[in-house]
Amino acid sequence: MIGDIRTATPDDAAAIAKIYVETWRATYAGILPDDALVRMSPDTQTRQWRALLRAGDAALVATQPRDGALGNGSEIIGFTGYGPSRSPDLPYSGEVYTLYVASDYQNFGLGQRLLWGAFRELWRGGHESAIVWVLGPNPSRFFYERQGGVKAVERDESVWGVREFGYGWPRLADMLS
Repeated sequence: MIGDIRTATPDDAAAIAKIYVETWRATYAGILPDDALVRMSPDTQTRQWRALLRAGDAALVATQPRDGALGNGSEIIGFTGYGPSRSPDLPYSGEVYTLYVASDYQNFGLGQRLLWGAFRELWRGGHESAIVWVLGPNPSRFFYERQGGVKAVERDESVWGVREFGYGWPRLADMLS
């Protein structure tokens, strides 16, 4: 089935890295410096994602069957990473760190399913609220508004100085009931 959602494993690192690099290059072209996007390496990202997943970082992947595959043959078409908030000064205990869907599979509801899957896992892990950070010029930020996120805070992103918005969901239990 297209868009099956499951927990990511270290074996998924290369597929996650490929989507990560491709979506960054497509999404942030003209927003971030070209040289930064060109320098992004699937090999480097694979090593980073494998290390994160081996260390126990939480992620979900969306999959679809490969053409002609029988049984368990599937490919990853999207992913999300989540965990404790990295902004302890804010009133959100959980955070969605990443959410990317391969360009050919965007606008089919996979992003929503991944986001809500991350919310469920955060809630199960004891997080009552969540935040996601999005670069201001990124048009995907409107996706988070459609999902009920409220622009709660703004800051300058630390590497490139681009304005960044924190979209918050203060009560995950209300959304998931």
